[in-house]
Amino acid sequence: MNLALRSRRLAAAFGTLALVVGASLPAAAQEISDTHLAAARAAMASLHATDQFDYVLPDAALSLKGELIQKNPDLQALITEVVDQTAFALAARRGDLEREAAAIYARAFSEAQLKEVSAFFTSETGKKLLDDTPAITRDIMRAGEIWQNGIARDLAMQAGQELARRVAESQQQQQGGEATSGDDAEGGEAPKE
Repeated sequence: MNLALRSRRLAAAFGTLALVVGASLPAAAQEISDTHLAAARAAMASLHATDQFDYVLPDAALSLKGELIQKNPDLQALITEVVDQTAFALAARRGDLEREAAAIYARAFSEAQLKEVSAFFTSETGKKLLDDTPAITRDIMRAGEIWQNGIARDLAMQAGQELARRVAESQQQQQGGEATSGDDAEGGEAPKE
């Protein structure tokens, strides 16, 4: 009973998501030419733009199996079979994401720009940029953190020194002013005889 209720809820959630995504696809596809979409797909492929989503379905299936088996360990074989079959059937929907992503790229870039992107990222330099960007980004973040810490340290030190200098200078002026007004009082006119 618990398994059936959870399965219905999951199916309803996926159905709603499919309806929302499916409703937005036809409108976007009508506005963009086939050659423009092809250029967008080529650019996406060269950028590996949607590769991060390759593991969504397998991870979701693994998670669902673990959750359902934990609640119904006596149904492990059946759960594994059904979830695997369902995931395999849903794998074809990966194309929906590719179409939507291509439409997004096509709306953001002209066909000529997409061809330039694709040409660059399929070149040796473009491939190297894609391959090395994570390490470069990590190193830049590390350098930025070191720089930030140094700037914050130097700001605090230099501002503290300047504040101390100005406070000391102000105190000296106040003491000098008091000494001058004290001298006037003591060193006023000599008493007349």
